[in-house]
Amino acid sequence: MSTLLERHIVELLGEQNEKAISLLYEHYGDTLYGVAYKVVKDEELAQDVLQESFVKIWKKGDSYDSTKAKLFTWLFRITRNTAIDKLRSLSTKSEKEIQIDVSNVYNLGVDKIKPEFMDVREHLEKIEPKYQIVLDALFFQGMTQQEASDELDIPLGTIKSRLKIGLRELRKIYGNGMVLIPLLIAIL
Repeated sequence: MSTLLERHIVELLGEQNEKAISLLYEHYGDTLYGVAYKVVKDEELAQDVLQESFVKIWKKGDSYDSTKAKLFTWLFRITRNTAIDKLRSLSTKSEKEIQIDVSNVYNLGVDKIKPEFMDVREHLEKIEPKYQIVLDALFFQGMTQQEASDELDIPLGTIKSRLKIGLRELRKIYGNGMVLIPLLIAIL
């Protein structure tokens, strides 16, 4: 693309002239769609990313600085970052849905655990204290992950990580993990 056309597009963007978006789409739309598709690997999602990218480009048009990057590089970064953000938001949404589905599994009270599985508590002493505390709060004190986060003053993401790692460590202790299955299911 000629630098004259690029300068014209940048000027139009700075003026918030709608013709800038038309020119950008005409000259860069297919390439930017390819960038989005390469990241999200879904045609419909790539179209959404492209649309969101053009909205961001429109809003940030006056912030483009030709001394820092070429126009295409700037457009590329916005599109790629928008695609990555889209994947992250979908991932977070999926994790939240999974969290809601399994929240009852982690919300077990000590009174619900059968005596034959109480040796799990004894094995907690074999793992690092930071995992012990989280597993104890979730399984034996009957807290939800959010309650444990608030009570222990630990970020929710850290609670989830420590839960996952703590369970992995317990599985190593128990071997095949069959003893842990009842702990992970709402026990009678």
